[in-house]
Parts: sequence; C-alpha cells; structure tokens
Amino acid sequence: MRILAFETSAKAASAAILEEDRLLGETCLNCGQTLSRTLMKMADDLLDNCGLTPGDITAVACAAGPGSFTGVRIGVAAAKGFAWGAQLPCVGVSTLEAMAQQATEFDGIICCAMDARRQQVYNALFSCHGGVLTRLTEDRALSLEELAAELKNFEKPKIMVGDGAQLCYNTLSEQVPGCRLAPEHQRMQRASGVALCARRLLLTGADFDGAALEPNYLRLSQAERE
Repeated sequence: MRILAFETSAKAASAAILEEDRLLGETCLNCGQTLSRTLMKMADDLLDNCGLTPGDITAVACAAGPGSFTGVRIGVAAAKGFAWGAQLPCVGVSTLEAMAQQATEFDGIICCAMDARRQQVYNALFSCHGGVLTRLTEDRALSLEELAAELKNFEKPKIMVGDGAQLCYNTLSEQVPGCRLAPEHQRMQRASGVALCARRLLLTGADFDGAALEPNYLRLSQAERE
C-alpha cells in the first residue's frame, strides 16, 4: 500500500507519501503561498524525489475537514482529481484526528483545536496511551468556555495541538490544570498524519470512492448563516 496524502485545512500545506507504515517523504509549506498554486507542484516534486511516478500510488487521502472552507475544498479537489484519473481509492479523514497523530508519544489527553472564529474552536479530544489513540469526542465546534468545562473533568495531563492550540493554551491554561502546549514543530497538522489515518481506514477493507468524498465543514459558511 502506497498512499499519497494532502493536508490543506489551514494556512500551512503539506503532502506526504506513506508506504505501508513507513513515511517515505513529506513536504510542508507554511509561508502563505496560495495553496491551489503550490499543492500539486509539491506532490509532483515529492513523487520525483522519492523516485516514484503517479502510477506507483495505490491510494489517495486528504484532510476532509473541519478547517478553512477554501483550504479543505482545495485538498478534497486535489485528492479526488488525482484518484479519479487512475481509479484509485480516495479517503477523506478528520483533520482533527490526523493532527492527533503528531502527539502519540504523549500519554494523556490530546486536545486538538483549530480556530473557528466567532469565539469558537473546532475540537476533538483523544486519549493516548502507549502510542494508541482512543477517540473521546466527536469532531465539533464549541466555545472555549465549553471546552474548559469539559477538560476539567479529566485528571490526566493534557496537551494541545493544532493551529488553535496557542489560543486554547493562552485562554485555558490557568483554568484547567495539567495543560501543556505541544512544541511548534509538532503542533501543526501534517499530511503524514492524514496518511496514517487513511491507512487504518483502508485496512478495514471498506470501499472508498472519490465520487462520494465530500468536505466536512461542521457548520455553515458565514454567507449561508447570514
């Protein structure tokens, strides 16, 4: 199994190739360049640097949300387009679950957070022990006050990851005991996490048709709300 994965849910973008459980390569950009212009070039260069061609890929994956509406759409479109041409399985994974992969060496509660604006964060909580993740909540959009109240119920140490981790830590660290902020290089969501989640799903034997893949925004856009 050789998976090409995309992560475009926030300002940073990345592409990764996973062969079985081994990361062959990953390219990340966090410099504010337009994702629609750089993503496929990143993937093309990554394939070339790994000595691979598009025909060597057996599945495609992307972060399907939540996240930036535009960013998620770009990643989903890239994955569907690549998969459609070669008739490959196309897997959409939770952005929040994928980012939890960055902190699996931590024993405790992993708090995944993205800034959802309007005084909310996109969030999911996972318990991690011995490198094994257990999901504690569904992906959701909630206020920082609601998140603080929930985290207080856990006595285990807590670590915050994601592009909303700094916001959560700054707001909640005095209210919630045992909070830590993941180091910068482990905080941001990455395509390698997307690939690991996709591999786990593919190993179940389920069918992943790119035509059925849809973004998961969790809430309506501002234009739709208003």
